[in-house]
Amino acid sequence: MFSISLTYVSVINTFLVIMKVSLLNRENTGLVIVDVQDKLMGVMGRKKEIIDNIVKLLHLSKIYDLPLILTEQYPKWLGPTLPELKDSLPVYEPLNKVHFNCCDVEAFNNRLDSTDLKDIILMGVESHICVFQTCFSLIERGYRVHVPQDAVDSRTEANWRVGLELMGEKGAVITSTEAVIYQVLKKAGTKEFKEMLKIIK
Repeated sequence: MFSISLTYVSVINTFLVIMKVSLLNRENTGLVIVDVQDKLMGVMGRKKEIIDNIVKLLHLSKIYDLPLILTEQYPKWLGPTLPELKDSLPVYEPLNKVHFNCCDVEAFNNRLDSTDLKDIILMGVESHICVFQTCFSLIERGYRVHVPQDAVDSRTEANWRVGLELMGEKGAVITSTEAVIYQVLKKAGTKEFKEMLKIIK
C-alpha cells in the first residue's frame, strides 16, 4: 500500500510538471542573461557554443523587441559582460549583484516587475548556482521558465547536468536555442524569419 501511494504521488508530480510546459508567446516572453562575464566564461568548457547561442537569442530579442535583463556578478572581480554579447545588446545596462540568486536583488525584481512577462528564457552561468537559484525563485513566483541547455554552462559537465536536472525537477522547460527561436518565429516566410535564418545558419 505504501509503495502504491508513492507511485501515485510520483505520477501526479510528473503530470503537474508536464502541465507547466507551454509554447512561447512573444507577446509576454523576455530574456534573462546571467553573468556571462570575462573571468567566469574563461573557465567554462563550452564557451564558444554558449556565446554563439546567447548571441542568436539576442538577435531574436532585438528583432521582436523582447524585454531583456542582464546581470553581472561582482564585476570588479569577475570582469564585465563579454564583448561578443555587448555588441549584440540594444543597450548595455547590467544589473550588478553579489547574490547568486538574481531574485534576491532589488534592482532585478524592480526591472522584472516593470514588464508583463509570463515566460522567461533563462541563460548564462553557472547552471548549478546562479542560473538554478534564479530559475527556482522565478518559478516560485509563477513565471514559466525556459532554459536552453546549449545556452547555460558550468565549470564541469557534472555540475552543468546537475543544474539542468534540478531546474527540470522544479518545473522549468529544458529546451534548446533553436527550439526557442522557432517557437517565437511561429512561421516561415516572414521578414523576421529571413533575418533570423542568416543568424541560425
